[in-house]
Amino acid sequence: MVGIIGIVVIFVMVFGGYLAAGGKMGIIIKALPFEMMMIGGAAVGAFLISNSISEVKHTARDMSRVFKGPKWAHDDYRDLLCLLFEIIRLARQNPVAIEEHIENPEESAIFSKYPKILKDGEAIALICDTMRSASMNYDDPHQVEEVLEKRMEANMHHALHSSHALQTVADGLPALGIVAAVLGIIKTMGSIDQPPEVLGKLIGGALVGTFLGVFLAYGFVGPFAAKVKTVTEEDGHFYQLIREVLVANLHAHATNICIEVGRQNTPSHCRPSFSELEEALKSVKQGAA
Repeated sequence: MVGIIGIVVIFVMVFGGYLAAGGKMGIIIKALPFEMMMIGGAAVGAFLISNSISEVKHTARDMSRVFKGPKWAHDDYRDLLCLLFEIIRLARQNPVAIEEHIENPEESAIFSKYPKILKDGEAIALICDTMRSASMNYDDPHQVEEVLEKRMEANMHHALHSSHALQTVADGLPALGIVAAVLGIIKTMGSIDQPPEVLGKLIGGALVGTFLGVFLAYGFVGPFAAKVKTVTEEDGHFYQLIREVLVANLHAHATNICIEVGRQNTPSHCRPSFSELEEALKSVKQGAA
């Protein structure tokens, strides 16, 4: 919703100010389709050249996050802490019983309680792989922490590709606007024998290219890239929380302490209160009884 409001504000302020200053929309509207074809088409073509098909699809999906916002909300962090509590507690009480859950999480009674988390392949793989490693005596907390950190760095690098790709397009749009403007000037020079009123319209149409390149770069594509980066990094906290809790578990802290470590590492606007989490964990314990 905020993203839509931002787009409306951009259009109203830019074109409203232009009209209020006495500007005429006729020249812009007449030149817009051709300038957009040149600038937008060149930007799309350059984007396709510099990215693979999978990266193009990835970027297209991520652009919707500008309006949807982060994937993980307050309730999801609380559910994740409850899930980790159940997994760690069972692993300590019955190391054999935990195997069926981490080897086949889709059919696990524990994971099935949290369908949104279960649908996220990376979150589930992170939990199951780490718990599996611990069951194989791969339990050096510092070594596991380093492995998890490298894994999440690689995942974050991949996740941020959309933001980097959009920012590259944003950086190139002003130059593409100049290309379109130069072509407009070339067209104008071919009509140099025309009267001033005709030349004025031709020059005005050419300058629409420069305007459009800068407008798209700094009004839309650049902010889209920044928003995608912000949302991606915020969602990354969800996986960081998994790492913190599971590493605390390898340090042999009490289960409640491991969960509290995770709660403290939750972003403040998504962090469940201590009492709220206690109530949720009590419900988990009662359901397991």
